[in-house]
Amino acid sequence: MIPRLGLATLLVTVLFSSVNATEDMKKWLRPIEVPQPKDNKLTPERIELGKLLYFDKRLSSSEKISCATCHHPMRGWTDLIPVSKAVGHEGRTGPRNSPVVLNTAYQNRQFWDGRVKTLEQQALGPIEADVEMNMPLEILIPKLNKIKGYQELFKIAYPKSDGVITQDYLAKAIASFERTVVSTTAPFDRYAMGDKYAISSDAKEGFELFKNKAHCIDCHDKFNFSDGSFHNIGLNDGELQGKELGRYLVKRRASWYGVMKTPTLRDITKSAPYMHDGSVRTLTEAVDICANGGRYTHNVKNRSTYIKDRKLTESEISKVTSFLKTLTGPDMKLQIPTEFPQ
Repeated sequence: MIPRLGLATLLVTVLFSSVNATEDMKKWLRPIEVPQPKDNKLTPERIELGKLLYFDKRLSSSEKISCATCHHPMRGWTDLIPVSKAVGHEGRTGPRNSPVVLNTAYQNRQFWDGRVKTLEQQALGPIEADVEMNMPLEILIPKLNKIKGYQELFKIAYPKSDGVITQDYLAKAIASFERTVVSTTAPFDRYAMGDKYAISSDAKEGFELFKNKAHCIDCHDKFNFSDGSFHNIGLNDGELQGKELGRYLVKRRASWYGVMKTPTLRDITKSAPYMHDGSVRTLTEAVDICANGGRYTHNVKNRSTYIKDRKLTESEISKVTSFLKTLTGPDMKLQIPTEFPQ
């Protein structure tokens, strides 16, 4: 159990049983355990420490921005104010829409371009980024080591640290909290477990369209509604520039040109605007783009072979949208800290 966090249900009650689910519905149910690395197993102390760091604005150079500024629990773990591109240090605008932190524990790649594999590798990037928190680690680490309260908490959470805060321990602590950010039981989950009244008839029809005619399942599969892979869905035509190149910037492979990671659809109603560039305002528009061939069809280089015109009608798009809304559950119970170690 995980006390003191308002997260006591994290690894127990939200990990619901699939006993009553039919065989073909079990794949949509939550795995038994939240994935975690052997060298950073979840403990109450590590999660509590990571939560404090996640919300502590002193981790930014201006002391006005925290991890939660762009990934806030009150906004589906994305920007508290809905914007198309992340806003960070001194109001600077980032190159991409803030990805949600929700269910990142279940992903095998992090960031829109998947440039790192683990949450530990991801955790420190936004801190140092000049358009985000703009805090060099060579300045932050000594700063944290001067805070006695944090020294004590690191010593408890990571006894081998002996209270000495390093980049490695900082990353592990933040990642520990982020692994607890998981979706709650949504109406669809109850439906998958056998409650046929949990979702509407339109949503049920939408689910069938999602799996079949619309081919959404090609990219949005299983519990997290993501294949964990990368696709170019035709949001832009012609030659791409800068961050629009996506995973191609990680390594210049032709198959990676303009591709971005498939996001989870869990709690999708809470995190508009959508897509890596934040250019899609509504779920209806998102369904239309993905199921009917992309925004552009002529000069899109390396568009995914999954993105085809499935000829969905307005009624069918509406039903798929109704289904997507059933993937939203109650907000995770979380006590946001207002006081921090001194």
